[in-house]
Amino acid sequence: MDLTSLIQSQVSEGLIDQLAGQLGGADRGQTAAATTGILSTLLGAMARNASTPDGAAALNNALERDHDGSILDDVMGMVTGQNNAPSARTTNGTGILGHILGNRQGGAVDMISKMSGLNSGQTGDLMAMLAPVVMGMLGKTKRDQGLDAGGVTDLLTGFAKQEQSKNPAMSIITGFLDADGDGSIIDDVAGMLGKGLLGGLFKRRR
Repeated sequence: MDLTSLIQSQVSEGLIDQLAGQLGGADRGQTAAATTGILSTLLGAMARNASTPDGAAALNNALERDHDGSILDDVMGMVTGQNNAPSARTTNGTGILGHILGNRQGGAVDMISKMSGLNSGQTGDLMAMLAPVVMGMLGKTKRDQGLDAGGVTDLLTGFAKQEQSKNPAMSIITGFLDADGDGSIIDDVAGMLGKGLLGGLFKRRR
C-alpha cells in the first residue's frame, strides 16, 4: 500500500467525527478541512527536512526507533488517549511537531486555521493529535516497502510533488514551508484559498 492509499484508508468518516468531538464539538466540515491541511503540511515539512542527508538520517532513525506503524492498529484509541503505545515518544504529538516544524509551528497553525475556519487552539490540538498518526503512516510504509533513509526521502518527495500537481492548497503550503517561517505568506491565505480547494489530498467516502 502506498502512502496516499494508506492516508485514504486511515482518515475515515468515523475518525473525523471522533476528532471533531475531541476538539469540543468542532464543526465537522472545518475539522475535515483542517485535517487535510495538517496532513499536507506535515508531510511537506518532512519532505523538506529529509532533503538534506542529516535530516533524512534523523527522520529514518526516528521511524526505526519509535514509529513502526503499530499505532495505526488503533487510531481511535490514540486520539482518545486510550492507546497503550510501546513508547511515550510514539504518541508525543507536541514533541513530534517540534522536530518536524520547528519555528514554523505557530505559523502553520495560523495558516491552517485560516484555511479551515477552526480557531488556533483547536488547530493546534488537532495537529498534535494527527502528528503521531502521520509518523505511523510513514513508518508503516517504510517497513512494508523495506525503505532505507534514501527511500523514505524519495517517498516523501514524490508524494509532495504529486499533491502539488493536483491539490491547489499544496502550493500555498509549500510556499509557507519555503518562507523560513517568517509567516508573511499567511496574510494571503484567506484571500487565495476557498473552502473548495482543500479536498485534493483525499476524498472521504460515506
